[in-house]
Amino acid sequence: MKKLLIVSDIHGVVSGMEIVMEAVTLHNPEIILCLGDELYHGPRNDIPEDYAPKKVIPLLNALSERILAVRGNCDAEVDQMVLNFRLMEDYKILEFGEHTICMTHGHVYDPEHTPEEYFDIFLSGHTHMPGISKREDCIVVNPGSVSMPKGGSPRTYAVMTEDSISIYTGDHEIFEYMSL
Repeated sequence: MKKLLIVSDIHGVVSGMEIVMEAVTLHNPEIILCLGDELYHGPRNDIPEDYAPKKVIPLLNALSERILAVRGNCDAEVDQMVLNFRLMEDYKILEFGEHTICMTHGHVYDPEHTPEEYFDIFLSGHTHMPGISKREDCIVVNPGSVSMPKGGSPRTYAVMTEDSISIYTGDHEIFEYMSL
């Protein structure tokens, strides 16, 4: 069965990237969707204890053949210079089974302000708060953050198959689930 691993807001945190690496081994996704903020912690966040972008770079690059990424508000041209995958678009549209996915970070487009294209699944990070909801004819998914969760949520990521989407904790336990 085809799988997508959906991660957001790694922010250069080694322990967050280790969760991603474990999730790749556990779920064996065909594609990894990175919803932005891969390396920099951002000016409004405290520097995390294990913040080490130089250690995260080779781990991301080792997965570059499978990564589709979009730009987060903390991503810059200098990040693109060290990563082996493209990450400067504000959003991407992709087909997955019978679904059309819009992936974005969430600072330019969000569930209330989306691109003028057709999609039935909207993926965005940015808030660091995980959730799955249905809005009219669209499923909205935020995988949360693998590094710096907010709102009392745990570290999380998402896995999508052609018939379901699940949010997992950093301990790889199901946090939220929805059939598609």
